[in-house]
Amino acid sequence: MITGDHPDTALAIASKVGICHQASQLLRGDELEEMTDEELLSRLDLTHVFARVTPFHKVRLVRLFQSKGHIVAMTGDGVNDAPALKAADIGCAMGRSGTDVAREASDLILMDDNFSTIVSAIELGRGIFDNIKKAVHFLLSCNIGEIMTLFFAMLLGYKVPLLPVQLLFVNLVTDSFPALCLGMEPPEPDVMSSPGKSRHHAIFSFSSLFEIITQGMFLGSLALTAYLIGGSTMCFAVLSLSQLVHSFNLRSHHSLLETGLFGNKKLVLSFLLCATLQCLVVALEPLQSIFHTQSLSGLQWAIVWLLSLLPVVLVELQKYFNKDLI
Repeated sequence: MITGDHPDTALAIASKVGICHQASQLLRGDELEEMTDEELLSRLDLTHVFARVTPFHKVRLVRLFQSKGHIVAMTGDGVNDAPALKAADIGCAMGRSGTDVAREASDLILMDDNFSTIVSAIELGRGIFDNIKKAVHFLLSCNIGEIMTLFFAMLLGYKVPLLPVQLLFVNLVTDSFPALCLGMEPPEPDVMSSPGKSRHHAIFSFSSLFEIITQGMFLGSLALTAYLIGGSTMCFAVLSLSQLVHSFNLRSHHSLLETGLFGNKKLVLSFLLCATLQCLVVALEPLQSIFHTQSLSGLQWAIVWLLSLLPVVLVELQKYFNKDLI
């Protein structure tokens, strides 16, 4: 707690809210003036309350905490807090009692002036970060699958299995809608149980990149298998439908048996819509001429759906052996 109030007042409030119970854990502003940065750094972890401080002292403390590698969040409501709010990694101002200057200097405004709202904001922020990872993970693995399908078909001496108009359909329809819906996934139930990410944390770890590549190669191998069995139309259908099925794998790092299929209703609707469009493209004669597809027999459709469901098996195994998949 950093405040301009009298030390006795600061200690009484800090004791009441459980921040500090001993006077030895308090430093005054005049003591800060006499200490070098090195001396103050050695006291930071032992000091819980700073009283009678100036705006300059607040900025100094923020920067010293940052120099130790901490991500610093600063809350305040007055003009005197504005420099420290600006210097902190995250500045939190009060929406009701805060001054305009404090709100302008902040990154986050608590509209209800309730500190506990910060916890909700952190949960929401972590959920957004996770959803970005899920959407990018999905798009990268799907695109790797498409590239692999074309590359290995040509490498093995076959004709190009997918036409440009078919790839355009896959990318605009069966990739885009599920990716958007993954961005609307509710936060994981255990999102607050893990420690925060460091400022240098990469969006994907090496193991995550490995998972993206292996999943993409698996999607591509399924499409290529369908091409060898039934030609271009089956390849097109399997590539599209397997990606739609794969979107459910990315909803959570927990098993589908734990999370279920219907936690994200928008994703379910996008799956039904895109799967229906894919089936119509194959089955309806007017669309067949546009997308260069042919009608499939009942057996061929059974093979298409069997192959398309296999990504669930692969990713469930990966989740079982690697709990940090996403």
